[in-house]
Amino acid sequence: AVTRPDLGPAAALPSLAAGLWAAGCLHWWDTRRPERDASGRRRFLAVAVAVGAGAVAASLLARRFGPGSVEADREAFTVPEPDLPAAEPGPGADLDVEGLAPWRTPNADFYRIDTAITSPAVDVDTWRLRVHGMVGRTRTYTFDDLLGRELVERDITLCCVSNPVGGDLVGNARWLGVSLAELLAEAEPDPGADQLVSRSVDGFTAGTPTAMVFDGRDALIAVGMNGEPLPVDHGWPARLVVPGLYGYVSATKWLTELELTTFDAYDPYWIERDWGLPEPVHTASRIDTPRSGADAGTVTVAGVAWAQHRGISAVELKVDDGPWTECELSDVATDDTWRQWRIDWDASSGEHTLTVRATDGDGRVQTDEVAPTKPSGATGLHNVKITVA
Repeated sequence: AVTRPDLGPAAALPSLAAGLWAAGCLHWWDTRRPERDASGRRRFLAVAVAVGAGAVAASLLARRFGPGSVEADREAFTVPEPDLPAAEPGPGADLDVEGLAPWRTPNADFYRIDTAITSPAVDVDTWRLRVHGMVGRTRTYTFDDLLGRELVERDITLCCVSNPVGGDLVGNARWLGVSLAELLAEAEPDPGADQLVSRSVDGFTAGTPTAMVFDGRDALIAVGMNGEPLPVDHGWPARLVVPGLYGYVSATKWLTELELTTFDAYDPYWIERDWGLPEPVHTASRIDTPRSGADAGTVTVAGVAWAQHRGISAVELKVDDGPWTECELSDVATDDTWRQWRIDWDASSGEHTLTVRATDGDGRVQTDEVAPTKPSGATGLHNVKITVA
């Protein structure tokens, strides 16, 4: 810790505290002078294990939260103003219905799915992003190199492939970063490279179709999230955000490598485990409120729908076996985010089933065919059973 630049003696305090605590525990044990029998040895082993575990825990906490830690680096980072700000969706982006997910998901509530047992603590001063593989020239970038490029701000909804119908492994955020396509172009990619493999510092890999990086969508290497430095649990100091694809093939966190290759040559982490090759996100919709009960009379039914990079053009609700009724939609500025919807329902007493479906921006109606999350994402229509008193 004390070798880190611009840090004073306080940087050593967490390590010293952990060492003193361990020494104190061992001294306490020694003063008890346990008898040298089998039970005494077992007690000593238990205490030694506890002391070791405590020291490891203290070290991990110090590494993440102490002076010179990853959190200290993150908090010291001032999010720059974007060169290309996001388009504002307008005052009607959030329908402000109780129980409805907000249009922009707060960082603390944004879903987290990854393979890391603990979030990697990446030293931003030594972090590097390497671009290599089927390229004309290998390139390496520092964090400052990224900040010196044109910074792009975009609202993009991410979704996990393991999200069930009606699930909450989906969220919308405002991301700040640099254009992935422009950065890759500097490495002169081979036209035959149809897969971009992204690697995390912990070894995780994801494979993105190269064509979907260069087709004009706002694929980003993100450093900011909702006006804040990228949270550690969401990939600090840099992660990928590619609209229109599930996270397992596009949203690598703690990014450190980008390799141009082919789908024939390499199977990334989840493909090795029999998940499907990259496909566009399925059109989906969800009922957020009500979820179980309501009082008779006018009831506001509301939720969200998404079809990233195609957009949502309509949402309909069906009560029991009645007709599909079109719902009110929130404002959006891009096809890369989810969209809120609402409708007032004249609820009568009894048991009712509410079902929702969406239509994407290309005019395709959400399928009612039920499919599991594996291998390529769940499909089907979300419905909830409501008891109206």
